[in-house]
Amino acid sequence: MANQQQKETREDLIIQIKHLISVTGEEVQINPKFLDFFQYDELLETRDSLEYKKIHQDEITNDYLDELYEKHTKS
Repeated sequence: MANQQQKETREDLIIQIKHLISVTGEEVQINPKFLDFFQYDELLETRDSLEYKKIHQDEITNDYLDELYEKHTKS
């Protein structure tokens, strides 16, 4: 039974990851065989990382643009 609950949780994580990597909000397809390589903890870490990046996207983008600007102006 615990294995079934973890599988459901695993499926929930996969759904969340698909949603987080979608740029347009449309459903994203990920090869299920590829997902078999990920352990539960890795899926959890991936989901958390994607959530962080989505929340801080503007900050990350601004930092990147500042870095590009600095490189360009030094050239």
